[in-house]
Amino acid sequence: LVLGLGQGLAAIAEGELVGTAMWWAFGSGHASLGSIIVAPERQGAGIGKLLMQGLLEATSGRSRGLIATEEGRPLYAKFGFAAVGTVLQHQGPALAIAALPLDPGETLRLATEADLPVLAGLDEAATGLPRAPVLAALLDRGEAHVLERDGVVAGFAVLRRHGLGWLIGPVAAIDDRAARCLIAHGLAARPGEFIRVDVPAPTGLGGWLGERGLPQVASGLVMAHGQPPIARGPARLFALVNQALG
Repeated sequence: LVLGLGQGLAAIAEGELVGTAMWWAFGSGHASLGSIIVAPERQGAGIGKLLMQGLLEATSGRSRGLIATEEGRPLYAKFGFAAVGTVLQHQGPALAIAALPLDPGETLRLATEADLPVLAGLDEAATGLPRAPVLAALLDRGEAHVLERDGVVAGFAVLRRHGLGWLIGPVAAIDDRAARCLIAHGLAARPGEFIRVDVPAPTGLGGWLGERGLPQVASGLVMAHGQPPIARGPARLFALVNQALG
């Protein structure tokens, strides 16, 4: 998925791959950076610095964003990245729960390819980024559900295979209730299975996810170089695609 959507760099030493770094363009003004990895036995040798220099050269003229571990934060700070937020990683075997009841006028249905322009518009309103190619790739790999209120799309969520089980994300919705309905639908569809959801800390979903069998297991620091994208709303991002793509 990430290779198909982006491009990157490989560090080679003595004929062996010892590091990687990738970037993804969103429009002409922004890039997300990720998959910045150095082999454990090669860490401390300046490979991470070389990879970051290469990424900044490749994305010159764009603002950049990434999600860092605490170990990676000092390196990114040296290159001018500043902390702007936190992402919480929740995962575990989902409890057997019922989907949340829908209010009058609400419907929950499977998205189709014809929905892509509407989903992309909602996602851009929530992130400030044009990510239609990302959503198209996700629809090919998983399934998206749409919550409508009186025929108007109020949110969507993608459920796809990932790692040890399943991942729910992205989730973009106009309010907290819509986001919870969409996430709960995904959890109810996979009782007892391993599910991961990465949520921006301001969503306040952490405790709610923990009650449904998905405790917080890690966190990441959202860092920006230049002006971060500005979401125009009213939709908000309640769960990420992943920590590379945001």
